[in-house]
Amino acid sequence: MLLAILYRYEMIKKQHLCDLNTCFLCTSCLSDWKPAIESNKQNIQLKKGQQVFKEGDPVTGIYFVYEGNIKAHKRWDSEKELIVRFAKKGDILGHLGLEGNKIYPVTATAMEAATVCYLPMEFFESSLKINNEFAIKLMRFFAGELQKSEKRMRDLVHMPVKARVAQAIITLKNQFGINAEGFIDIELARQDLASFSGAAYESLFRTMNDFVAENIITVAGKSMTIKNEDALLQLIAKSEY
Repeated sequence: MLLAILYRYEMIKKQHLCDLNTCFLCTSCLSDWKPAIESNKQNIQLKKGQQVFKEGDPVTGIYFVYEGNIKAHKRWDSEKELIVRFAKKGDILGHLGLEGNKIYPVTATAMEAATVCYLPMEFFESSLKINNEFAIKLMRFFAGELQKSEKRMRDLVHMPVKARVAQAIITLKNQFGINAEGFIDIELARQDLASFSGAAYESLFRTMNDFVAENIITVAGKSMTIKNEDALLQLIAKSEY
């Protein structure tokens, strides 16, 4: 167990890497508070596939994404996982660990080379007390995340696979945008898309092939282009309750 924890945290750590102008906290805090963040933060560089923290680990602090994309996922059953959300530059990680039992309820894993900023929990709680604007924004963020989570659970129960996959693709497009080549600006393995859709890999594979055949999307490796967004939105609308 100890060796596993040590392996997960075998990361490159640097004190002065981020610019203090990127993450959710830095963009919302008092300017006078930034020197305190500089003194207390730790930047951690991750390789693709490295875990930031693991489901069930004791909570030690909060993380913010400085570079790269991170997936937050949890065990769905003995063989499957469900991707709860993706975090990109500026986003917060580990906030679900603020709940009273003080363990992380999800695992966070780097999808590519990434850098995260770590703040010890004691300092993060001090930041909440000092920075009223940040505390209010975080409260609104939690409210939005709760609404998304409740809708997601309903979708998993009521929506057919095609509609769930369509919803996942639209969500990715809205979160990450479109790059200069016209692709959704995140490279995503089909297994990760299946985990985000709450679908079996085989069902996801068939659905993606159907979407390609119907000229709704195009796929190039791990990249995807939406060709007919209206068709995806119609699938979602038909399945809403």
